[in-house]
Amino acid sequence: MSIRLRLTLWYTAILSATLLLLGLGLYLFLHYIYYDNLKSEIQQQAGGVASRIKPQLNTLGQYSLIPNIRDLPKTNNVIYQVTNLVTGEVISLPDAEQTGMKIPDVTDEKVKCILNGQCQFEKVSIQGYSFMVYYVPLVQQYTGNVLGIMQAAYSIEQYESLLALLRLVLTVIGLISVLIAASVGWFLARKALRPIEQVIAATNRIENGVDLDNRIEYNGPNDEIGELTQTINGMLGRLQNAYTELEDAYGAQRRFVSDASHELRTPLTTIRGNMELLEKMWKQSALTSGEQDNAKMELTLEAMHDISGEAERMSRLVNDLLSLARADAGFQMTKDEVELQPLLDEIARKAQLLPKTAEWIVGQTKAAEGVYVHGNEDYLRQLLFIFLENAFKYTEQGNVRLDTLRHGGQIGIRIEDTGIGMDKSEIPLIFERFYRADPSRGRKSGTGLGLSIAKWIIDEHQGSVEVKTRKDEGTTFIIWLPIAAEWSSKTPQARDNSLRPRNQV
Repeated sequence: MSIRLRLTLWYTAILSATLLLLGLGLYLFLHYIYYDNLKSEIQQQAGGVASRIKPQLNTLGQYSLIPNIRDLPKTNNVIYQVTNLVTGEVISLPDAEQTGMKIPDVTDEKVKCILNGQCQFEKVSIQGYSFMVYYVPLVQQYTGNVLGIMQAAYSIEQYESLLALLRLVLTVIGLISVLIAASVGWFLARKALRPIEQVIAATNRIENGVDLDNRIEYNGPNDEIGELTQTINGMLGRLQNAYTELEDAYGAQRRFVSDASHELRTPLTTIRGNMELLEKMWKQSALTSGEQDNAKMELTLEAMHDISGEAERMSRLVNDLLSLARADAGFQMTKDEVELQPLLDEIARKAQLLPKTAEWIVGQTKAAEGVYVHGNEDYLRQLLFIFLENAFKYTEQGNVRLDTLRHGGQIGIRIEDTGIGMDKSEIPLIFERFYRADPSRGRKSGTGLGLSIAKWIIDEHQGSVEVKTRKDEGTTFIIWLPIAAEWSSKTPQARDNSLRPRNQV
């Protein structure tokens, strides 16, 4: 729910509650005033009539209660009825048969309530009209006995109509006021929050365009929104400075790594070449020298081997750093449709020449027959050799296996070994630069950059890698690449990313 809507709802709710309290208070006040005056008037008139009713003995020795019609007030909206509690006689004035209006008879329970002083007034409906009935007990002056009950019914139709009209007017005015207030509140909230919308729009433009030179324009008063705009502009300025400094630092770092890699490759190659040349010369000289010279030669050759090995390791490190520098610099490799089966055959053949102690097994690769992927052949070859060299390095006994499988619109290259494996908690970290699993640190040579380069190559080919491992049992890597075309049709296949297996990185 937006702030604009919340403000409008709160404003409308508060106004509605205020109008409800005012309207209800006004209605209850007028209701009380009208009916209080009416009851006072009824008591005054009915009391005067009741005082003129004199009990008279009839021929049967019973008191009769007959009001004198001349004593009745001349009003058309009043009905009188006298009930003789001794004889049960009921007299209506005016005559009920003529007017059609008859007040409900007094029950015994009602008489008890009246005598207790509780039921003096009652609203009743007579022939569909509303009346206020006032009950007056008729008491014999000397004995104090209650001889009857006089009922004075006053028509309250005009009061009911007036109050009903008042309810209607208050309801209609309240609803109209709430609707107007909600509309005005929505408009005012929108007008008040429009600068914030401008701030959001400007921020989105800056975010989408990644242009920190832009600033939010605000021409309004220096209120809270103005202070917010100034704060955001100040923050953007600081971010721009920090981003510029960071870009300069990254650029300098990339240039350093790239330049250092290029500069180190040549002397390292020269060192390795000279070491190999000296090694050959010393070997030839050893054939014609004595035993003492042979011992010196062996020490010299051993030192040359160490120098050559370190130079070779530094060459690999420099090449890895050069690849990562290209990746950081946004290097775009050239891509074309690469047939996968000949590439796998070449990898399988050359893998036999890699230094290894494990058995090399080439499994079924029929899934790759006729399959083309969109990529760079050289980088794909480097990618596979990185995983194979790691598999041979960490598998002293057992085997390393290569095969392929398909899943939907993807081809998977599986490299499985029975080596030392690793903990599952280390899987998210193995593709970070210079990270090496704990069991292998200090035991196997390496720089920890191979899998980082492999991950970059996989990302550049829009692929993914699935890792399955168990400590001391081995590791399986499955490289998933989208199929670009097949030999049978050479038509691009739909790339359904939703069909990728789980546990992909």
